[in-house]
Amino acid sequence: MGREAICFFAEDSVNLIQSLTWNGVSAYITIPRICCSADLVALDSLCTASMGICGCRHNNNRVMTVGTDMAKLLADVVDRDIRVMHVCGTHEAIIAKYGIRSVLPSQLKIVMGPGCPVCITPQGEIDAACELAERGCMVAIYGDLLRVPGTKRSLEQVNGNVQIVMGAAKAVEIARQNPDKEIVFVSVGFETTVPTVAATLLTNPPKNFSVLVSHRLVPPVMKWLMDQGGASLDGFILPGHVCAVMGYHGYEAFPMPQVIAGFEPEDILLSFLMIARQIKSGEIKVENAYPRVVTREGNIKAQKLMQDVFVPTDVEWRGFPVIPDSGLKLKPEFEVFDAQKKFDLVYARVTKNSGCICDKVLRGLADPSDCKLYGKACTPRIPIGPCMVSCEGACRIWYQYQLNKQ
Repeated sequence: MGREAICFFAEDSVNLIQSLTWNGVSAYITIPRICCSADLVALDSLCTASMGICGCRHNNNRVMTVGTDMAKLLADVVDRDIRVMHVCGTHEAIIAKYGIRSVLPSQLKIVMGPGCPVCITPQGEIDAACELAERGCMVAIYGDLLRVPGTKRSLEQVNGNVQIVMGAAKAVEIARQNPDKEIVFVSVGFETTVPTVAATLLTNPPKNFSVLVSHRLVPPVMKWLMDQGGASLDGFILPGHVCAVMGYHGYEAFPMPQVIAGFEPEDILLSFLMIARQIKSGEIKVENAYPRVVTREGNIKAQKLMQDVFVPTDVEWRGFPVIPDSGLKLKPEFEVFDAQKKFDLVYARVTKNSGCICDKVLRGLADPSDCKLYGKACTPRIPIGPCMVSCEGACRIWYQYQLNKQ
């Protein structure tokens, strides 16, 4: 394949086309889809040689319907019951929005995992944030945390000062502007959001600023799910944004087919096709269907920021037990910014006492519509379970797109 055949405005164009040629869908990319090559004949030959699936416009001015073609290929590949879990709320939102399940073979079941960071934040940590607001602190949060239920109330219902911010840097700005107030940033999220929090703490924030650390790490919970075996999984679709930061070398030890997916509908269909082929052939490896963003090593600078500020620790996940090394805590030199230590907070372990089945949804054991509360007593405006709150929560997504049992 000559250089003339590379026609995409992307740094990893060569690797992308080579990767997708190997999987029978060469020359596919979601952004942009306009050819700029002088040698359109070479590109046309490349596309034809790999089943004619192309996401670009070339010499015959033809735009192939990539999604339809990949759905047809999936129907040919899937010849038995397969259960694949994704661990990304954004993936679920795209799957639901574009009706992707409707074009999948009936034997391919896509289940949701713990891919919503707000959904897996334990009630004890929500209660601690509510307590801080009631004690007079200004509590700064991401917007989708506002209605997550604690044991008795949410941050929306608390009698205190709760502010929605875009991130830790904005909370620090508020702290500098209000030196007489204690500002606490509730820092939730997977590996994707950790580097910005670490970078903020390295700027030496004011003494009236602290962080309630509630970060979670994806690989340990995946290992827990595989060890439990309850969801009977055949493979995982990995979150593209987490892998953009962390790379995917950490997933290679898992004895299960895995594919990293991007965030266009075609990206997700491609990842389904790739993992179905892995499963059919009996291969076990990590494949990258998002090479325009994700590399094996990830963002080394972002990882170093995380390592400079945080260390892994054992933490509870909502709907899960305590999972070893699945969370983060501040290193000793940054504990002055640890709100839990600063305000002597104790995270209470809460026993489930409602009819909510978010725990089963997060483990891939149930669909949102299996819950007797779904869409009735539990709605986005008055949520009972955390999965009905965030735009990345499975129940909220299914409610928004009016989905039922699939």
